[in-house]
Amino acid sequence: MFAVTATRFDADDPVKGLTLGERPEPEVPDGWTTVTVKATALNHHDLWSLRGVGLRAEQLPMILGCDAAGVDEDGNEVIVHAVIGDPERGGGDETLDPKRTLLSELHDGTFAEKVAVPRRNLVPKPPELSFEEAACLPTAWLTAYRMLFDKAGLQPGSTVLVQGAGGGVATALIALGSAAGYRVWATSRSEAKRERALELGADAAFEPGARLPERVDAVMETVGQATWSHSLKSLRPGGRIVVSGATSGQVPPAELNRVFFLQLSVVGSTMGTRDQLQRLARFLVKTGVRPKIDRVLPLTDAVEGFTAMAAGELFGKVVFTV
Repeated sequence: MFAVTATRFDADDPVKGLTLGERPEPEVPDGWTTVTVKATALNHHDLWSLRGVGLRAEQLPMILGCDAAGVDEDGNEVIVHAVIGDPERGGGDETLDPKRTLLSELHDGTFAEKVAVPRRNLVPKPPELSFEEAACLPTAWLTAYRMLFDKAGLQPGSTVLVQGAGGGVATALIALGSAAGYRVWATSRSEAKRERALELGADAAFEPGARLPERVDAVMETVGQATWSHSLKSLRPGGRIVVSGATSGQVPPAELNRVFFLQLSVVGSTMGTRDQLQRLARFLVKTGVRPKIDRVLPLTDAVEGFTAMAAGELFGKVVFTV
């Protein structure tokens, strides 16, 4: 079968580690099944994998990709939940299982004609969502859903700051937050991306580091080092930062004096559960919200999508069709 595979690491030019071509069809352990992939989405996780983060050289070659929507062995249209974990080991939450992994970390991923996953990882795809839209949900949109509706502790009408509008998680945060009745503010270095954030539902958009009209109830942080100080300064006393990524660096100054004096909360969030993925899909059907897709490419043109993501030339998701 055709697949997009990581075959070597390159921290400076990760796209050089991609190989496109034939791979063996997946082996199917007991309790697992296969999905014929119709669409799959690109994430920063895939670029980090090509830099050698989360993978070891002895694991190569590894088929990349966390997200997929397709058809199961019984002909049902499904969305693939990317977290391979045991809810019992995680106290009812597979993302808290100490042994949990994502597709493409220990098991081959979704950038292929077929992918093998545990049967419990299949979620019915609502007919109202296209395969391309559904493929955006398992990583970026599920991460945003959990950040907003599980970790942030917000009520409708609360003000939320989304740092770094443009990426898949950030665009999902804007769209979901607006649909849920939050006042959403966003930042971006790009004037064009700030304008797109407003079109997506943001109530206001600012340059990075700008002084805001007032302090916010919560900050959704995926950028990390470059925006961390601004995130802390933007919070009202007792406010909360929800962190799910650090694309610009993971060791910013902690500014602990500000954290304890203003009684701020810093909360980590990673992915989401299978049940949350199912609720996310229902939320989209109910509200009419749909993922912002920057471009749709055939999987054979995967290098173009990886190159655009590495250059930061995206607003929304890159989706590959198989």
